[in-house]
Amino acid sequence: MASGFKTMSKWAAVALWCAAPLALVSTPAAARPGTSLQSARDAAIESQVSAIVAQGRGRIGVAAVDLDGGGQIMINGDMPFPMASTAKIAVAATYLSGVEQGRLRLDQQFPMMMPVAESAEARGSVAAVRPGVVMTAQSLMERSITRSDNHATDGLIAAVGGIGAVNTWLSRTGISGQHLDHTMATLVRDDGRVNPATTIDTRTSSTPRAMVQLLAAIDRGNALSPESRAVLLDTMTRTSTGRNRIRSGLPEGVVFAHKTGTLSGVTDDVGIVRLPDGRHLAIAIFVTGPEGHTAHAGMIAQIARVLYDGYSQAPLPSSFETARR
Repeated sequence: MASGFKTMSKWAAVALWCAAPLALVSTPAAARPGTSLQSARDAAIESQVSAIVAQGRGRIGVAAVDLDGGGQIMINGDMPFPMASTAKIAVAATYLSGVEQGRLRLDQQFPMMMPVAESAEARGSVAAVRPGVVMTAQSLMERSITRSDNHATDGLIAAVGGIGAVNTWLSRTGISGQHLDHTMATLVRDDGRVNPATTIDTRTSSTPRAMVQLLAAIDRGNALSPESRAVLLDTMTRTSTGRNRIRSGLPEGVVFAHKTGTLSGVTDDVGIVRLPDGRHLAIAIFVTGPEGHTAHAGMIAQIARVLYDGYSQAPLPSSFETARR
């Protein structure tokens, strides 16, 4: 494994992800008592978020889990939504898993996969691509996550053995309700064929619950080694897309590791926020509808602020807990 991670030294200093959070708890969030109940704090937060969601004209899903305190809210938590480019988290994690197993390296060279023009008659179920510029897997991952580069992502998908390998990794990690059915080239080519606001298309989809489960598995160290976790989360802190989404709803300077997703009528943002006391809050927000990406982003930012402010407060005593709805 050492050779696989020999190029990650510039990420080794991400103590903000690697040390303090895991020291706060001794058991995974899912195993701690109280996670099956919704506290008065959770209920109040969920009520505020629901009021924002009600303003939308399409399907909207929200999940948030306090990974250290156990609180959570779910709105349409088990409804599938288009993942768009948020699927790139699982792609990167699958590659890093291969590095851990010694099959792959971060300094290994692979081509970006570039779309090829196709006539309508020649189109198959998978968009045609050709090899493009060759670069290291580390560089492909950087472009895939921070710039949401589809060509780099398809290069990683090819490197791990195709979309089936990503789904196998998700299943092995215990994530149900999320799966990849398209390369990025195919996803972009076929964008707009289904109205996501009114139609539930389960292809390349995730439920909000599944997405926060994935984020939790990565953050808690259940899905990847500490080295892989450091690489992925640190890369996600440098995401340059979606500055008007969750990031816009957070106070300046808050540490936030995330990935955005955008398709016709789809605006997504998912990630992990570090709260003032060091707790980690996993958030998944999927918005569909005809309002446009700018309006969707404003709604996402509003929801993010409610979640950040609400979960920055200490939970109420357990005597105030109510059964989860």
